[in-house]
Amino acid sequence: QVHLVESGGGLVQAGGSLRLSCAASERTFSTYSLGWFRLSPGKEREFVAAIGWSDTLTYYADSVKGRFTLSRDNAKNTVYLQMQYLKPEDTAAYYCAAVRGNMLASAATNYDYWGQGTQVTVSS
Repeated sequence: QVHLVESGGGLVQAGGSLRLSCAASERTFSTYSLGWFRLSPGKEREFVAAIGWSDTLTYYADSVKGRFTLSRDNAKNTVYLQMQYLKPEDTAAYYCAAVRGNMLASAATNYDYWGQGTQVTVSS
């Protein structure tokens, strides 16, 4: 089992920045692709971003493109979601997920392992 732990969530003012982290227990972390999803009341789980084996292989939802940046540090078994120009509509619980292989997947069903989530709240 691959255990994923998200952190970095909190309260931030609109227009501000926040960096989320997802730390993995898996020693072979570098062989996994990861994705970020978010969930807020009244909405279905929404894809945010995905990353393959390197920072050059990334994919973003249109709603966050240009504002969010996904990167990974394999030496630390960690992926980062840098969020900038945050909007109130970005408020949600954010989850990271992992799947073995080098791919960009936007569907939650493609992922085998999930973290517990971290709450992001953006005030007006």
